[in-house]
Amino acid sequence: MITSIISRRVVLAASAFLFALSAPETARAQWSTTYEQFYLQASHNWTFRTHYQHADRMFNAFDFGHAILYETLWRFPDAPAAELEVRRYDQLTKHVLIKPPRIPLEEGAIEPMYARLAPEAKVMFEWAHLLHRQLYDVLADERLSWAQRDTEVARLIRYYRSRPDLAFSSKPKTMALMQEQPFSLAFRKRYPKFNGLIWGYHWLQMGLYEPLMVGNTPTERQAMVRATVARFFQMLDDVPRSLPHQMPMTVAVAPKFAERYPEAAIIFDNLHSMHDVVSDILTNASVPRNRKRAEIMLAARRYRDDTTEVMSVPAWRVMSEHMGIENMGGPAVGFLPTLPTPSVSYGAVMRHDAQSGAMIGFGYGNAVTDAHAGHHMAPDRSAKTADEHAGHAMPAAPSDPAPSDAAQVATLVGDFHAALERGDSTKALALLAADVMILESGSMETLADYRAHHLPADIAFARAVKAKRAPRTVTVSGDVAYSTATSATVGTYKDKPVDALGAELIVARKVNGSWKIAAIHWSSRKR
Repeated sequence: MITSIISRRVVLAASAFLFALSAPETARAQWSTTYEQFYLQASHNWTFRTHYQHADRMFNAFDFGHAILYETLWRFPDAPAAELEVRRYDQLTKHVLIKPPRIPLEEGAIEPMYARLAPEAKVMFEWAHLLHRQLYDVLADERLSWAQRDTEVARLIRYYRSRPDLAFSSKPKTMALMQEQPFSLAFRKRYPKFNGLIWGYHWLQMGLYEPLMVGNTPTERQAMVRATVARFFQMLDDVPRSLPHQMPMTVAVAPKFAERYPEAAIIFDNLHSMHDVVSDILTNASVPRNRKRAEIMLAARRYRDDTTEVMSVPAWRVMSEHMGIENMGGPAVGFLPTLPTPSVSYGAVMRHDAQSGAMIGFGYGNAVTDAHAGHHMAPDRSAKTADEHAGHAMPAAPSDPAPSDAAQVATLVGDFHAALERGDSTKALALLAADVMILESGSMETLADYRAHHLPADIAFARAVKAKRAPRTVTVSGDVAYSTATSATVGTYKDKPVDALGAELIVARKVNGSWKIAAIHWSSRKR
């Protein structure tokens, strides 16, 4: 039985040469033998298209949007911003998305010049998009049990990774690879509406997994998918304010999907991150036209390998949470009638610690109304990567402003939890005010009481059972701030199973310019 259908479209140097004759500035692509590969044969193929036709057609519209974007950026580098911000944006939001194409598109027909510039990157994107579509099919097939779905997802990921020349790494990458390169941020600054629309695309691509995961019946799943698509259109009501202010992360937008299928979720986050990178390279005039292909190829190698700017899965989860679901368009299911209010300025760059994923400040932009929880600043990588970019001068990355009070408080809380998890009682106690009050297990303890009684137990529990915390909210009022968060804890402690939901309130107070924890209240219940 043939298990896959392969169509080979070899892109030869001859075509690049002929194109170079008609367009002298086009980079002369190297010989390329990349080829496209089709669906893995399976009974569930095209199930999503059959049962969720309108949602499926949205992906065809998204493919058109990505293709027309890259073609415009590459083919018309001197076009006014309005070419994308007005003409193409209106074409997409008023026509293409309203009546999306009925079948998948041949993107090479829409982006012929870009496809000649970087055929390898084009096929990388298409290979990941094919994985997207096959996973929707698996989750949409009502004939499959969850165990069978798990088996099929694993099989599809193995098939995807069988093409190391195309497959994005399933190791999480730091945001530095997307946002702290010399060419970074050019696209979001020049084209905020179109950039927000692309992030909206990515929100829906990830968000549509969630109703398929959490809906209890076929009817409920149908209704939830329609609601998620409608939510995407709601993001277009007041642009760019209503569009995502940060790149949507799968952990935040589709938490059930990311929890069950983390490898797929990481692949898609890396895919979406590289979409931003290609847009920045094509937009940034400091990357000469004869070097754009080289930069795109360098980025492609970095996103395929398992070594460049890699972070741990727990750190990836923390980073995603600290970016704030309210900044990504909000959750894909169970949302309120109104869109969430972003807690950062549009396109803000949050710097994250590669080890913990925590964030303390901003490389660009800022928190708004001091409401966003920030954590740990990522190191400056500009010196490390400068010689990797091919022989052209680029502007230095923006310097960091002082962390906001909310960011400092969030760092304080994050450091306290990290100290408990490491078993570092000295560090944990140093973060507490001398008059701290700690309320847990029906008791109220002073600093001395906590050191003698609950602290050792809290450390033992934190080291044994890892908690998954929802995005933290920090509110500052003068020299006092409070941090709230919920959590889910699953594991084993002292040979007993643990499955609990928790809530946390931490009050911080600024004394002589430094924040200290003044009060803690923890509560939990069994699920």
